[in-house]
Amino acid sequence: MNRKFKAAMEPGFRLFFFVLLLFAILTAFFEIYIAIGEGVVILLLFFFYLRTIKRRRRDIVRYIEQVTSNVDSATKDSIINFPMPMVILRIESGEIVWSNSKFQAITGDREHLFETSISNVITGFDIKWILEGQTECPYPVKLRDKQYTVFGNIVRTAAKDTKGFLATLYWLDTTELLTLRHEVISARPLVGVIMTDNYDEVLKGMADSARSTTLAALDERIAKWFNFTGGILRRVDRDRYMIIFEERHLRTFIDGKFSIIESARELKSASQAPLTLSIGIGKGTSNLAESLNSAQLAIEMALSRGGDQAVIKNGTNFDFYGGHVKETEKRTKVKSRMVASNLARLISQSSNVLVMGHSNSDIDVIGSACGIICAARKQGIQANIVVNREKTAASLLINYMLDFPEYKDIFLDEQTAIDQITNNTLLVVVDCNRPDIVESPSVLDLCSNTIVIDHHRRGASYIDKATLSFHEPYASSAAELVCELLQYICGTQDLLRCEANAILGGIVLDTKNFTMHTGVRTFEAAAFLRNAGADTTLVKTLFQTDLGSSAVKYDIIRSAKMIHRIIAVSALNYEIDRSIAAKAADELLDIIGVGASFVIFPWDDEVIISARSLGTINVQFICEKLGGGGHLNMAGAQLKGLSLEESVARLVSAISLYCEESEIE
Repeated sequence: MNRKFKAAMEPGFRLFFFVLLLFAILTAFFEIYIAIGEGVVILLLFFFYLRTIKRRRRDIVRYIEQVTSNVDSATKDSIINFPMPMVILRIESGEIVWSNSKFQAITGDREHLFETSISNVITGFDIKWILEGQTECPYPVKLRDKQYTVFGNIVRTAAKDTKGFLATLYWLDTTELLTLRHEVISARPLVGVIMTDNYDEVLKGMADSARSTTLAALDERIAKWFNFTGGILRRVDRDRYMIIFEERHLRTFIDGKFSIIESARELKSASQAPLTLSIGIGKGTSNLAESLNSAQLAIEMALSRGGDQAVIKNGTNFDFYGGHVKETEKRTKVKSRMVASNLARLISQSSNVLVMGHSNSDIDVIGSACGIICAARKQGIQANIVVNREKTAASLLINYMLDFPEYKDIFLDEQTAIDQITNNTLLVVVDCNRPDIVESPSVLDLCSNTIVIDHHRRGASYIDKATLSFHEPYASSAAELVCELLQYICGTQDLLRCEANAILGGIVLDTKNFTMHTGVRTFEAAAFLRNAGADTTLVKTLFQTDLGSSAVKYDIIRSAKMIHRIIAVSALNYEIDRSIAAKAADELLDIIGVGASFVIFPWDDEVIISARSLGTINVQFICEKLGGGGHLNMAGAQLKGLSLEESVARLVSAISLYCEESEIE
């Protein structure tokens, strides 16, 4: 009824006649003869309107004949009586000029389609796609209780009253096809793997009865979480389960935020350490074997990011859920010894070694690289560090190292490093696992032998061609990992005092003077470096800033705004040193009530974000939404092609989304 009224009130002859008739009736109350005259005029106009309608319909038929001028008469008749719903409309207004009975039937309106806009007949339907040169509507059109795929084309015609261009639309009922397609996709089987991250750590020290009770409780919780799917759940190892279920149930898992992860944490060890799970699911594959392989890769990704999370591998993409708690240290010296042995072997077999970290390098990058230089020197192999000295936050450390004769020619720019690459060059990437943010992507592409040593949580993109990877998100820093390897490659007498200072500087940077993200191995590494001659007082000078930089740091702190009560965001509209931004982000955490801090500022043609957290907020997740990454309590991002205002808006949106997902008020 509303559609009919709306159609009647559209500008056109119907509204015109309605107004004239209303005036004639009103005139009759004052002058009957004038009213009769108006009635005669209205009647004449009405007959003229009917004649115009007939002529226009003849023109439409002529248009159809023009479209089919190259086919026989049987085809002409068939297109007029086309078995599919068909409608012809004006391009500029969307006004219907002709429709067949089939189209009238699917709309349920046989009387009010002529000269009515298509958007009034089908709410929300737009013909922009046909103006863009497409012949098929990019989305299914819902009409009443069915769905249609719409095809169309534009034809120029010389027929009168068509204003040059008309569009012909054909409506194909695909309701059953789309329903079957949805059912096939929903019923597609997926394979997943559930793994207990800290199986040995939780069960260690438990009595046999307590261990059995804990494992039985875990089995019961996993079964209760999974059984609604009607799928298959099997324990395939002491700490590993395999699940097979229909894809229709995956959305329920996602909407429930993989609640089994939180439920498993309620189970405690003898020392009250929570039991954590990692879940890997393979999606978007053609068979079960590929789905299982994707699930295994998803599990590896989850573990490399610290565990306690679910990862879905969909083709080449990874989706992450959970992972809001701190990592627990669980790497062993056995692995470190094996990696050190392989590292020494690969160095000795190479012609030369290049070392680089992430772009805009910091003290952790340079300190770690100096450790690799020591390992290469021990093997008698020439090694160099690739660094852009114009864009680095470790200028003080680089200048300090240049004072020693062993480091006079160690630092190379990108082009010089490329000139030194041979088929037998070994590249060691430290403090970075993403190919898009390394110091020189060209060097990475040209080197066929690559080693990755990193402590950051792995992102969706990572260096997957590495010959050897020592990736431990439980470590405090890349410098700590390199120091641990050096203990098996060389002794304290082989490590130069300046190298010990540089490596210790990397650890001090990422642990904030041993106050954050430290473990037993962190202090063991520091003790090794101290025995090698590291000077803590000298290391402190590597972090000094001038008075102007200190003023900028406190300006950052002063301009900070609070978001969601516990997150501080400070935006500056001018370039600052990245190390100053990092220090300001650290000091913002010293303010009562601040659980996480973000400093955002322009840098050349980018906008840089430096993020820090006390652990209650996972800044890595927030930065990943902006294309960055890092750790739970230390992360960053680089935004390109956006203004500072746009970048701040995206950051605030990412923070709000994270708080909503994490149920933080």
